[in-house]
Order: sequence, then structure tokens, then C-alpha cells
Amino acid sequence: MLFSQLFRSFVPLRNPIGFGASDFIELAFAVVLVLPAMAWRPWIEPYATRLAQRTGWCMLAVAALPVVLRLLLLPQHPVPFPNISDEFSHLLAADTLRHFGLANPPHPLHQFFETLDVLQEPSYSSIYPIGQGAALAIGWMIFGHPWAGVILSVAVFCALCYWMLRGWTTPGWALAGGLLAVVEFGPLNEWMNGYWGGGVSAAAGCLVFGAMPRLRQRWLTRDAMFLGVGLAVQWLTRPYECILLAACVLLYFLPALRKTEEARKLARAVTIVVLVMLPAAAITLIQNKQVTGSWTTLPYMLSRYQYGVPTTFTTQSNPVPHRELTPPQQLEYRMQVSFHGDTAETVPRFLGRLEYRVRFYRFFFFAPLYLALAAFLVALREWRFAWVALCLLIFALGANFYPFFFPHYIAAVTCLFILASVTGLERLSRLTIRALPAGSEVAQLILLLCAAHFLFWYGLHLFDQQPFSLALRQHETWDAINHGDPAGRAAIQKTLAEVPGKQLVFVRYWPQHIFQQEWVYNAADVDGARIVWARDLGTDENDKLRRYYPDRTSWLLEPDARPPKLSRYEAAPVSTLGVAP
Repeated sequence: MLFSQLFRSFVPLRNPIGFGASDFIELAFAVVLVLPAMAWRPWIEPYATRLAQRTGWCMLAVAALPVVLRLLLLPQHPVPFPNISDEFSHLLAADTLRHFGLANPPHPLHQFFETLDVLQEPSYSSIYPIGQGAALAIGWMIFGHPWAGVILSVAVFCALCYWMLRGWTTPGWALAGGLLAVVEFGPLNEWMNGYWGGGVSAAAGCLVFGAMPRLRQRWLTRDAMFLGVGLAVQWLTRPYECILLAACVLLYFLPALRKTEEARKLARAVTIVVLVMLPAAAITLIQNKQVTGSWTTLPYMLSRYQYGVPTTFTTQSNPVPHRELTPPQQLEYRMQVSFHGDTAETVPRFLGRLEYRVRFYRFFFFAPLYLALAAFLVALREWRFAWVALCLLIFALGANFYPFFFPHYIAAVTCLFILASVTGLERLSRLTIRALPAGSEVAQLILLLCAAHFLFWYGLHLFDQQPFSLALRQHETWDAINHGDPAGRAAIQKTLAEVPGKQLVFVRYWPQHIFQQEWVYNAADVDGARIVWARDLGTDENDKLRRYYPDRTSWLLEPDARPPKLSRYEAAPVSTLGVAP
């Protein structure tokens, strides 16, 4: 039954396991592309084997590879442009942090700057924890652009993924897993081509899941500190999922409680972990106090109290024009379940949501790796791999309580998905047919298919404007680099950049506007920014803001026009409006 349903739809979000047309097509292409690689394998293998023994060099190589590959694409695919409300909120957090603050004072005319995922009172701040914002701020301060923080976080994740796998498997398979992390979550992935997270949480998960087997084996203080740092970073990035991560850690160490000596060592390790996590707890409390005025109120919860929970991607009069949404919004639009505070969660609803989200896990696997997952089931007879499966189930069930879902919500277990793939390939490599080691060839063929998958799409993006590339890229399934700027923000920003002086842009939405497509986002220092974005509240109210900013050129932006329309603001001259306060 499931096999027949696989071919009923070639649209990823309608396919039961998330396959798109490109997945089926590229498997055929990959088989053709992989044949020459088979001839190179005897030459590559000895070098790879020697490199895999050098942990430091492997981590450096695996970290540098996604950075170099993405930078090579800059002529065709420049620095990504933020489009999603979450991205702008994280950028606000980064801008606040790089000015050495956790919150900004409220603006005296904050009613003009009301926007998604940003608090205006009692402070002007992002509603999110500072983890992702801190990564963006580091890149911003060192290299002059927040995207550098995105690149660095993905590079660190790839390196730590290899390090994590060294605690679970052989050096050779750990290197293979590190390279899988590069091709799956590197230059073509949305985590490296956006600002709303993934790499930071994934790196935190690598620290946690890499430290645990080392700690259990040697009980070193260093490994306990790595575990504490991982949990602290996850707490500062996604606090709710940190609870799920802590549950996985507790489940792993339960067998150690049966032996008195190990229980004593575990208690010492727990003390170290708690001490390492204390600064993260202190930062959270201080951020809560500065942003919300309460030590115990999270900014996110205050936002939900003030603004409520968004329910659908529809307007009062018209459904969403799906083609105008960015791909991440399309994902949320298709899977979003209407959620109201007075609607009780039911078991059928919970299970239906869980079943639907199975297709989203295609994000964590190349199509050939589904064969490795089948082999991973054999490894479940060992407790440690059964524990891996239980951790993935804990995150799947835990994330399912929330009506929205994006892959970066469960980024902390990304390394476990890679571990499952690598373990499946390792078990597959042991397969023998009539005493002949046939499994090794099959496992290596799957890895080569993954490499061919990546090189195929990477090559199309490298020659982005060629007719064959334009024809094929529209069938790309889960990569996020080719989506451009569907909202038209880049053209508006370019126009404003060419005008000298400071600018004030009033954003006027049309009646059918989709409220998630927000344009009003500002820097941490609103008054000091070259461009200030404000809501159009009508001529009389707008005049108040024009008096406040008499030295700015006023514009009117209508983002619901196609393309978005930018024109000079027509109203009474500022000189007739009175003196600015």
C-alpha cells in the first residue's frame, strides 16, 4: 500500500515520505554519474583512510569545505536576503548583542513599528532566545555581515558532527558522516542560506551526543564540560527542545545508576554539567528581566500574551496565493494546523499531525540513504542504537505538541540522523552473499550516489544561468538556495540605497494582505538607522512621525502590488506640521 502511494504524487509535501519529482529523476542520473567515480575509488580510498586517522585535520577540512563551496557560488547566488519574520527577529537580536545589550528601550512612537516576532513594550526586543542572534552577532562583528555568523555556525556543526561520530564509530565511517553533513546541510541547504537557525542548535546536539559515549567510557572532566556546553548552547537557542535533549541524556545514563562506582562518577559529572550551564541560566534570567521586566517571563511568552498565536496563512477575504510565499512559508502553510487557545488537543489530531510530518524528515536524508535506514533497523538489537531511535522518537513526539513545524526545531538531533545513516551503511557493508563480501560494494555505492546527488545540483547552481540549469532547477526538492527574492525586497532596498540621506518608509498594506508577509523591521537603534520602516497609520498619525523625523525623505511602499511599488510620500510639507519634539 505504501509503495503504491509513493508514486501517487511527485510534490514533496504531498508525498508520504517527502520525495519530489527530482528525487526519482536524480536517482537515475546519479547511477550514470557514479559509474566514473567507481573507477577513482581505489585511488581515493588510501588517502581517505589516512586522513580519517587525524582528527584535527579532518575537523578542519570538514569545517572549511562547506564554506569554500558556498563562497564559490557567490557570483551566481549572492549573500542571502532575509524574508521571514523569524529571520528579522534574530537579526534584531544580533544587532542588539553587537551593541552589547540584551534589550533596547521602547520607542516613543512604537505604534508605527509594531511587527511580527518583536516586542515593543516594555522594551524593543526580539522575542527569541539569544543563541542564533549571538552567532549572527559574532559574524557581524568579525566580518561585517551577519551571514558570516550563519556560515560559521554551519562550519562548526559539520566539524563537530565528525567529532561526535568518532565517539560512536570508526574513523573512516566518522569521516564519511562528516562529509554527509557537508553535502546535506552545507551550501545548498536552507540552514546556510537564511538567518533563522539550524546550525547553532545542530552544533549543540553534536557536543551533547559526542560527549556522552566518551564520558561513559572515561569519565573525564573535559567530556562533562563538553556535555554542559552543548546543553547550555541548546538552552540559549531553543529552550523547549533543550528539555527533550536533557531527557535523552538522562535516558542514556540510566544504566550507570545500577553500579555504585559509576553512579558516583556520574554524580561528579552532573555537578560539572550544572556548573557549566549556570552562566546560560543567568543570561536567560537577565534577558528576561531586561526584555519583559520579569525574571521568570520569557520574551516569547510575553509576545504570545500580548499578540496571541497566529493561526492560518489566510486573509479575511482571500486565501493565500501560494506561489507568492517563500519556500519555508510554503512548508508552514501546507502543514499548519489551526490552533486556538480554547481548542483541546485530541489523540486523533495529535497522531494525524505526527503522520503528516513524516515527509518533513526527508530534509535530513538524501534519497539513497533511505536504503541505509532500512539496514539501521538491524542495529536496534544493541541498546545504544535503540537509544538513538528512542531519542529521535522523543523529539518527534515533543515537537508534535506545537502546531507548527520546521526542520530546525529538531536540529539538535541532526547528528543522530547522520549516525543512523552511517550505522546503517556500516551494517550493510558487513553483508555477505555466499560468503562473498558484497555489502561493502553496496554501502560504498550508496555513498557515491549521495555524492553524485550533491554534485549534480551543485553543478546546476554553479552554472546558474545556463538553459539546462534553469530547466532542471525548478524540480529541486528540498534545497533552498534557488528561491531568490520572491517578495521583491532586494529591488526596494537597492532603490533606497541609491538615494542620499536618511529615509522614512511608510508601509501601506492592501485589504487582502497576508499578515505573515511583514515589511516593517528596523535596526536596534531605530533613530540612528539610515532607513526607518513604519506602518502607514493614516495621514494624521503619519504626520506625527514625520515631525519626529523632519530630516528624513518620506516614502510610501505598497508591498502588495506586483512588483512592490515605492513612491514619494504625498502629504502636507513637513514645515507646515509644526516643530519636531
